[in-house]
Amino acid sequence: MTECKNKKINLENCNCTYEPCERKGICCECILYHRRQGQLPACYFSPVAEKTYDRSIKKFISDSK
Repeated sequence: MTECKNKKINLENCNCTYEPCERKGICCECILYHRRQGQLPACYFSPVAEKTYDRSIKKFISDSK
């Protein structure tokens, strides 16, 4: 993982509740990771949907309705 000069600020706005995540606060790495998985990162989801840890695009669409 690279150091991110914005990590502290990013963490203030990060709604990810997955505690063992090593990418928290390093948004570019988080986005890349989830994109490779065919997913979206936690910041795209409502607090309720985020807690399901279902990062699928299908979940995002249903959460957005």
